[in-house]
Amino acid sequence: MWPFDRLRTSASRRKGHPRRTVPAVVRARYDAAQTTVENVRHWAMADGLSADSANSVDVRRKLRQRARYEVANNSYAKGIVLTIANDTVGTGPRLQMLAGDSEANRRTEQAFARWAVAVGLAEKLRTMRMAKATDGEVFGVLTANPLIDSPIKLDVRLVEADRVAAPTVAMLPVVGDIDGIHLDAWGNPAGYTVLRNHPGEIGAWRSDYDLLSAADVIHYFRTDRPGQHRGVPEITPALPLFAQLRRYTLAVLAAAETAADFAAVLYTDAPANGEAAAVEPMDIIELEKRMATTLPDGWKLGQVKAEQPATTYSEFKRELLNEIARCLNLPYNIAACNSSGYNYASGRLDHQTYYKSIRVEQAHMGEVVLDRIFAAWCAEAMLTAELAVLRTVSGLPHQWFFDGTEHVDPAKEARAQAMRLGSHTTTLAIEYARQGRDWETELRQRAKERQLMNELGLGQDQAQQHQGTPVTESDTDEDDS
Repeated sequence: MWPFDRLRTSASRRKGHPRRTVPAVVRARYDAAQTTVENVRHWAMADGLSADSANSVDVRRKLRQRARYEVANNSYAKGIVLTIANDTVGTGPRLQMLAGDSEANRRTEQAFARWAVAVGLAEKLRTMRMAKATDGEVFGVLTANPLIDSPIKLDVRLVEADRVAAPTVAMLPVVGDIDGIHLDAWGNPAGYTVLRNHPGEIGAWRSDYDLLSAADVIHYFRTDRPGQHRGVPEITPALPLFAQLRRYTLAVLAAAETAADFAAVLYTDAPANGEAAAVEPMDIIELEKRMATTLPDGWKLGQVKAEQPATTYSEFKRELLNEIARCLNLPYNIAACNSSGYNYASGRLDHQTYYKSIRVEQAHMGEVVLDRIFAAWCAEAMLTAELAVLRTVSGLPHQWFFDGTEHVDPAKEARAQAMRLGSHTTTLAIEYARQGRDWETELRQRAKERQLMNELGLGQDQAQQHQGTPVTESDTDEDDS
């Protein structure tokens, strides 16, 4: 407000006039908010839909179909999804109990490990991780299976995303029902409608379904937006790039085959209607191997040079794969399974982001999937005579271990580990956890080995102590190839 306007307003207020509010005009300009002739087509598909409306039934179905097709037919897509599942789950998670009773902890860990093998938990978790990347989501139903070779008959039955759907296809969305997920008054899932048959099965009826409680269903997906209740494939941004990669590869192959099909051509330098002998255009002449022949007068024999694949083929493929892998937090050498262009330092630097995303995914799987499974397992295990002691354990404190990552240079890692332990900047629990192992189990095993070695007269280990050993220049990672 200008000073004159302020004085005029004060004078009006003294005369008894009502107070007048002057609207404030905000003048701000964002280039990204402008619609111009150049960018109108680029932003034509931008919308203001909510998370659930943007991920509607038809949109998710189309994305799932295309993602499954690409993973089934593109070796890079298949390999990327398999790599993510193997690196996330590995050989399977291991339970470590943190209660005060060490004997109860040991018995619980062993019983859960036996049950996990009986139900094939590791394989099911890998399948869930692959479905999360390809389908966007997967459901696990906690149910009883009398055929399990374990005193605990709990089982995890995997349900594909297509089967969790509304039994009838409504034209308008129903409040409190997100395509088979029933929400309570606070927005929490209260129940799930699970079709008894897959919609893709021949002769399947959508009217045959089961209404399951939310306590019996595990919904594993990534939430990208607030208010999102259904997942979309994680490789969605890369689907057009996968299609371009396959199209470019087929185009290069077709060009090379086309060039190779024409073995030779006859050409002449004589002008039209000149002295060269008359030859029928586009006529085909078969030539035998290792045979000399004569040509018509005035004609020369020339061979077509195959120009494909072009020199830019490998560069274009590398850049495209790098862009594809970015939405999944994969470095190029993992996506392509090729580290020929990397040195040691670059490889380790690129892997840091990837391994961090793996740890985040493992923590998410532990909270959403494994903790729910363990709670249901404990509820049934408490009823057995072997694990009745779990009734006295308050809160059932525990944590999950996954497979550790192998170091490229074990000698350097061992020296660094010895220095960390010697300087008391780490613990055995942390160091063993990096390898996906339980420190108590490993130390007990080591004690048994040392005791047996003493009984057999093999003597004490003479391992060298590297504590406090300085790191030399050769131990650094710089410029290592």
